[in-house]
Amino acid sequence: MAITVPSHASAVIIGGGVVGASVAYHLTKLGWKDVVLLERKQLTCGTTWHAAGLIAQLRATQNMTRLAKYSQELYFSLEEETGVATGFKRNGSITVALTHERMEELRRSAAMARAFGVEIDEISSTEIATLYPGLNVEDAVGGVHLPKDGQGDPVNITQALAKGARNGGAKIIEGVKVTNILKDQGKAVGVETDHGNINADYVVNCGGMWAREIGAMAGVSVPLHACEHFYIVTEGISGLKANLPVLRVPDECAYYKEDAGKILLGAFEPNSKPWGMDGIPENFEFDALPEDIDHFEPILERAINRLPVLAEAGIQMFFNGPESFTPDNRYLLGEAPELRNFFVAAGFNSVGIQSAGGAGKVLAEWMHKGNAPMDLWDVDIRRMMPFQVNRHYLKERVSETLGLLYADHFPYRQVETSRSIKRSPIHHRLEEKGACFGEVAGWERANWFLPESELKKGVTPAYEYSWKRQNWFSHNAAEHEAIRNKVGLFDMSSFGKIMVMGSDAEAVLQKIACNNVAVEVGRIVYTQFLNADGGIEADVTITRLADDHFIVVTPAATIRRDMNWINRHIPDGAHCSILDVTAMESVLVVMGPEARDFLQPLIPQSLSNDDFPFGTMREIEIGHAMARAHRVSYVGELGWELYVSSDMAVHVYDALMTRGQDHAVKLCGLHTLDSCRIEKAFRHFGHDISSEDHILDAGLGFAARINKQSGRFGDFIGRDAVMRRKEEGVKSRMMQFRLKDPEPLLYHNEPVLRDGEIVGFLTSGNYGHHLGGAVGMGYVPCRDTGDDVSAMLASDYLINVAGVDVAAEVSFKPMYDPDALRMKA
Repeated sequence: MAITVPSHASAVIIGGGVVGASVAYHLTKLGWKDVVLLERKQLTCGTTWHAAGLIAQLRATQNMTRLAKYSQELYFSLEEETGVATGFKRNGSITVALTHERMEELRRSAAMARAFGVEIDEISSTEIATLYPGLNVEDAVGGVHLPKDGQGDPVNITQALAKGARNGGAKIIEGVKVTNILKDQGKAVGVETDHGNINADYVVNCGGMWAREIGAMAGVSVPLHACEHFYIVTEGISGLKANLPVLRVPDECAYYKEDAGKILLGAFEPNSKPWGMDGIPENFEFDALPEDIDHFEPILERAINRLPVLAEAGIQMFFNGPESFTPDNRYLLGEAPELRNFFVAAGFNSVGIQSAGGAGKVLAEWMHKGNAPMDLWDVDIRRMMPFQVNRHYLKERVSETLGLLYADHFPYRQVETSRSIKRSPIHHRLEEKGACFGEVAGWERANWFLPESELKKGVTPAYEYSWKRQNWFSHNAAEHEAIRNKVGLFDMSSFGKIMVMGSDAEAVLQKIACNNVAVEVGRIVYTQFLNADGGIEADVTITRLADDHFIVVTPAATIRRDMNWINRHIPDGAHCSILDVTAMESVLVVMGPEARDFLQPLIPQSLSNDDFPFGTMREIEIGHAMARAHRVSYVGELGWELYVSSDMAVHVYDALMTRGQDHAVKLCGLHTLDSCRIEKAFRHFGHDISSEDHILDAGLGFAARINKQSGRFGDFIGRDAVMRRKEEGVKSRMMQFRLKDPEPLLYHNEPVLRDGEIVGFLTSGNYGHHLGGAVGMGYVPCRDTGDDVSAMLASDYLINVAGVDVAAEVSFKPMYDPDALRMKA
């Protein structure tokens, strides 16, 4: 039978796995009729068909958990809706800890789960053995049990979604390969296939292992790479209890799934095997890869000890199939920054079945609404950098990331592969001084410094991970003390820097930014970009360099997101353009109460408060170089950010360190930047503030100038939402917490209890060395319209740390220097 494709569709979805079927299903639920899903071979034939089908609720963050819970609820109801059995059953799951560090992780996860509304129980080794008869628990420390987790049939789940999509009017066409993406004026306008062209309003890349190549057709970076993924299925085991919970033993890199009296044993081994470096064979369909028993044998040996019945069980199937992984183990979702109306949902890192329902729903709503329906920054494709599509980079990185799924998820854990991609010009200088580097967006950044005395002993600056105080804790304390009492130096060259230029630059920024940027040359404006709901899309500073020239400074991780947001909102015909100049300038940050005394001998221009007030920029001379000095602070102290041409950065750094021979300056890392900022209650984008957090709830209403003069392009985006919230009152309030017990540590996601009831969770946490305890930030919902600031402060607050409630003091103002006198001194 000849295959025909329509000439037009509202959306063309490429890829017939579970994710593509979910996107089609949810688009039809929103009323989209002419949706077309194209599959090069047959539905599920790539990765979906051999997925293990584990369906868990709990993920690393609240919003990822929301999506996973939705997936489970959807699969539970699909059979009734479509008549296709999904095989979904709630048999629960158990995760076993074999070390005390792993048990600490599970206790923290359990506390987080309760804050997210997920049913979970901490269980003993005896209880584990009762729930999973025959399991060897002699060396188990304990575990957690999630009774509502489950498992399902990946193929049938996909077929049920596909049937639901067809019932809603979608066309699902198998045997059609997309050969190119049609583009016009920066938008995707259709696809070219081996059966003809389809013009379309939207194109969605759900290509799984092929998504990188499909993205390349569109000029879009989709960084993922396939890895070999191994499991065995035993023959029937006599006496095996039916409906056993899904079992995970992450310390042995293994998971167990009972089905029809057999055991599926799968692995997430620490050193995985990337596959498909030279492309995936054209005829790949329901295919398996060659067996590698030697690679799997260590997992199997430990599993036989863990579940002794396996020793006598025959192996019915040894399976090796490819699955795609991303550089950071989080999937890729959203509209591509390079091409409008081209959406991506790919790279699901072995959690595609449990993620597909929720991911398909929010992507469909994103397409329908024009903006993400919730905070999806965890998986937003705009977090990825263009270089990350490099195949050699990906091959090396995914050899590690597969195993990280079951590795200890220690705080501050750094990836080890594909490093040293982006380096500051002074990287080698910092390395000589004992820097221990972390990586963000490819940038190597000094997170902490080993003292010179330790370096002389031959100690290497490297992390020793733990849930307790790590080996750098005291070094961080010393750096923190220097910032609070003396002077310190940070290398912040990784700051994203966006030049906004043109005769309409001011008018464009007046529309995009909620604060007033119509200021004199040399002024620095702290502001947010808001969406139509008043949620925070970006948290930046904007400095006016000339009448038609501004620079937007943003975190390294959000540069592509913010570039994309600005570009999307430059009105047609506006004389305005933007340019990423991040690599052109290094940023050396000098902070602390002695910053002025330290810097002034190096700079002929006056740094006095009268001549150089807070929130201003001046061009300066330093050494033999020219630079811009921005007087701002993210640590709450007097200080300046020095923007220096990258080719002069080493010279300026050397001048600063030479000055350090007369006036001591301490090199400081990013951990100290964070521990200082949280004492000052400065918000961190991606943790404390996001697209779902209203600017007034976040306590940043001072930056939303609702009465500022509108530019030629109208009021700022989100102004109406700010006005409404002012009239209605805030729904929740951002608060700062300090634990009264100085011993426990906070990271994020710890539950917040108000008067004994869980009301929220911490959005970020760190240790406040000056305040003498762990400090966190978090939103507390208002109970009613009469729940004002004084009433909220009068309540009793506890923070649950790994299952233990710890008393906390709270504040709306910063606990450190609430009137900001120090940084304005």
